[in-house]
Amino acid sequence: MIGLQRIRKDPDAVRRAVARKGEPVEPIDRILAADERRRGLEVQANELRAQRNAGNRQLGELMRSGDRQAGEWLKAEMAELSARIDGSAAELRQLEEAIEADLLLVPNLPDPSVPDGKGPEDNPVLRSWGEPRPVGGAPPHWEIAERLGLFDLQRGAKIAGSGFILYTGAGARLQRALIGLMLEMTNRHGYAEVWSPLLVNAASARGTGQLPDKEGQMYVVERDDLYLIPTAEVPVTNLYRDEILPADRLPIYHAAYTPCFRREAGAAGKDTRGLLRVHQFDKVEMVKFVHPADSAEELETLTRDAEEVLEALELPYRTVERCTRDVGFAPAKGYDLEAWSPGVGKWLEVSSASNYTDFQARRMNLRFRPAAGARPELVHTLNASGLGMSRTYAALLETHLQPDGSVRIPGALQPHFGADVIRA
Repeated sequence: MIGLQRIRKDPDAVRRAVARKGEPVEPIDRILAADERRRGLEVQANELRAQRNAGNRQLGELMRSGDRQAGEWLKAEMAELSARIDGSAAELRQLEEAIEADLLLVPNLPDPSVPDGKGPEDNPVLRSWGEPRPVGGAPPHWEIAERLGLFDLQRGAKIAGSGFILYTGAGARLQRALIGLMLEMTNRHGYAEVWSPLLVNAASARGTGQLPDKEGQMYVVERDDLYLIPTAEVPVTNLYRDEILPADRLPIYHAAYTPCFRREAGAAGKDTRGLLRVHQFDKVEMVKFVHPADSAEELETLTRDAEEVLEALELPYRTVERCTRDVGFAPAKGYDLEAWSPGVGKWLEVSSASNYTDFQARRMNLRFRPAAGARPELVHTLNASGLGMSRTYAALLETHLQPDGSVRIPGALQPHFGADVIRA
């Protein structure tokens, strides 16, 4: 959530920034109109309270003088003033609620350095690593997995529905090995591991920006007003909600492995085979809480931490910067890491690294105190996948397929997997 003062100070600049993201500017207009009405009401209410205070003093004097007739008339006038004050207070509460609701609809403003663009096709490639295998140099991962018995799409669908994967045998062991390697690497980079709940309340989902922006993408337990997490970003970022952290605690780095759940797994009929678009997937998430002056640099190191996982897995990848229409509702700036999938013949997004600046912290009331006695300031938050498992798994099978039909296990992964190859 951006601050109301920022909208008041330069509404045209805020409108232009929101328009760069392709988001509607109407909430800004409503906020300004409601804020103007609220400030007018506050002035009016203060004047009415001053009149009532003066009237009460006058009433006391009349009662002491014994002028009952004038006193009764003044009592009636005071009652009318009180009713008007109560009416103003009720309208003020309604206006404040309306402003708060509309502020939740305003996206984070994109950093000026974010390139303009209409979608992922306009994201500039910043760098790449490795030599991609030629398109068609391997069959798609679902064919490899079927031959090697790594996962069972039909039984997964029977148990839960389309988009839910059942990993089996060496395939289940490979999934566990990937999780272990990723957690080991994040620990090496100083991320303290947490094991979080998989369900969050509405306040947590609102704090990170899932509500009200992405409510339709989340699984909801309506009876208990809880949400299955779409990413560990939600519970981990909310660890310090409504707290004031001492400055010497920053930066704080956390990593967490969780299953993730998303109702909307992508466009209908698009990339629905195999592991590319699923409703449940595993992910290791990295989350940072940092001093505002450091968040730009922290985004670069966060992205590099995710890149190193891909390099350890020996997966060719490229790093792209998300343009204004693809950066997302809550981030101010972000990068995507895309692993090459030769069997599918495309780059697969396996990580998104984002700097949210103070957008999430304001929604969560998460602050730090720069010095003893100083006024608290908002923390900056960042996160990145390190990595998203299902597409990484797909790219790994296709990239490391051997001529004899086996899949080579990269050296860094072998201690976690317990072998150097998967054979039929």
